Amino acid sequence: MAQRILIVDDEVDIREFISYNLRREGYDVYTAADGQQALEVAMDVRPHLILLDMMMPIMDGRQTCEAVRKMPELKDTMVVFLSAVQEEQCQIDSYEAGADDYITKPVSMRVLCSRVAAIMKRITPEPALPQQLTLDPLRRMVVTPEGEIALPRKEFDILQLLYSEPDRVFTREEIYREIWGCEVVVGDRTLDVHIRRLRRKLGDDVIATCKGVGFKLLL
Repeated sequence: MAQRILIVDDEVDIREFISYNLRREGYDVYTAADGQQALEVAMDVRPHLILLDMMMPIMDGRQTCEAVRKMPELKDTMVVFLSAVQEEQCQIDSYEAGADDYITKPVSMRVLCSRVAAIMKRITPEPALPQQLTLDPLRRMVVTPEGEIALPRKEFDILQLLYSEPDRVFTREEIYREIWGCEVVVGDRTLDVHIRRLRRKLGDDVIATCKGVGFKLLL
């Protein structure tokens, strides 16, 4: 399974250029334009690594890093600053905020990719996903080799839909239509909340987010 990287930078050209090169290296890459957006994306995709700019609107890099470090769900996420700010005090502040490393711009893509690869090697490999995950619709239970997990109705219905075609990406519109129906109006974040709860119960990597499209089950 590809490792996930979140690139946070307010300059779209930089985000796109770095994303292109890291995807070529085999990573799943997500992007955010500011710190607040980065926190939302990070909670959805649980990245292994966040590449974080320092000077950004809404929340600067240090504030974003401090916020990430306060989230238990992101406790294993590596945070590396990729910034044009080269002052020593700024770098010290970044480490004090919880950064794992600091890379200064400009940097060649070959060097950046090498640094990222070295950082990824320090991350503990993820445990394998359960190979015998099955569903019991009558009891709304998920049966795994480790035991049974009871789910509320909506959570089970979403999981059952994704389970019907593993590795197929279901769009948000499909999920809303199948689970809530066309006549029911629900908030934009309702689905994200249910997906987040499922991940807490089943593991972060049972359900994958396909940015801008939807979700799929990984078995």
